Amino acid sequence: MTTYNMTSYGRVPFLLIGFPGLEAAHVWMAFPLGLMYIIALLGNGAILYVIMTDRSLHEPMYLFLSMLAAIDILISTSTMPKVLTLLCFDIEEISFNGCLVQMFLIHSLSAMESTVLLAMAFDRYIAICNPLRHSSILTNRRISCIALVSVVRGSVFFSPIPFLIQRLPFCNKRLLSHSFCLHQDVMKLACADTMPNIVYGLSAILVVMGVDVVLITLSYVMILRTVCRLSRKESLRALNTCMSHISAVLVFYIPLIGLSVVHRFERHSSPIIFIVMGDIYLFVPPVVNPLVYGLKTNMIRRSIVGLFQRRPS
Repeated sequence: MTTYNMTSYGRVPFLLIGFPGLEAAHVWMAFPLGLMYIIALLGNGAILYVIMTDRSLHEPMYLFLSMLAAIDILISTSTMPKVLTLLCFDIEEISFNGCLVQMFLIHSLSAMESTVLLAMAFDRYIAICNPLRHSSILTNRRISCIALVSVVRGSVFFSPIPFLIQRLPFCNKRLLSHSFCLHQDVMKLACADTMPNIVYGLSAILVVMGVDVVLITLSYVMILRTVCRLSRKESLRALNTCMSHISAVLVFYIPLIGLSVVHRFERHSSPIIFIVMGDIYLFVPPVVNPLVYGLKTNMIRRSIVGLFQRRPS
C-alpha cells in the first residue's frame, strides 16, 4: 500500500526507450536525427523569415505556410532535444510533470497543424473554384482569426489530457514505448481504469483530426470537379498548385493513422514498429514540409535563394 501511494502521488519519472537491441549504436543514430532537427529548424526558419519579411508573400497560401513552419519548429523542439539526450548520454528519465508538458505540446501542436492543413485546403478550394472572390473571402483579418482558432482548438481539446493522466496510479510501471510522451502510451502503464482516457482521447482525435480529414477530402473532391471542366493545360496548372499541400497532408496523416493502428493492435506488433512509427510521425513532417514547399513553390524558392545570395554592401 505504501508503494502504491508513492507511485500514485509521488510522481516518479518515466523511462523513455531508445532502440532496443541497438543500444551500442545509439550515438551513431543520434547523428541522422540531429541532422533532421537542424534541417527542420533551418528549413522552417528560412520559410518563416522570408514570408514575414517579403511583403509580396503576404498572401493567404504563404501566411498559412508560415503558420505550418512555426508549428513544425515548435513540435520538433518539444521532442528532439530529449531524444538526442537519450541517444547521446543514455539519460532515459523524464520527470512526471515534464512528460505531461511534452504530451500536451505534442497533441495540441498536432491538432493545430491539422487545422492549418484544413485552412490550406480551403485556400486551394477558393483559389481554384472561386478565384474572383479569393482575396475578398480570405482577408488578413480572417486569416488572423483562423490562426487564433487553430491555437484555441488545439489547446482546448487536448488540455484535459494531462489532467486525465495525473489522476491515474502507475504502480511502478515506468517504461514507455517511445522516446517521448504520448497519451495513448502513458495511459497503458496505469494500474487503474483508463476508460475515461480512452473515450476522451479517441473523441478528441475524431472531433479534430477526423473532421479535418473529411473536410480536406471534400475540398479536393470539389477541386477535382472544377478541374475536370477546365482545359488540359489549365487543369494541370491548377493541380500543380495543390501538389505541395497534398504532400504535406499525406506526410502528416499517414504516420498519424499508422501510429494509431499499431497502438490499437499492440499485441501483434513488434516494439521497434512503435518506435519507428512514432519517430516518423513526429520527426519527418517538419523536415519534408520545407523541402517540398521550397522545391515546388517558385516564389518561396526564389526568396530563399535570394536570402543566401545577399551580400553586405
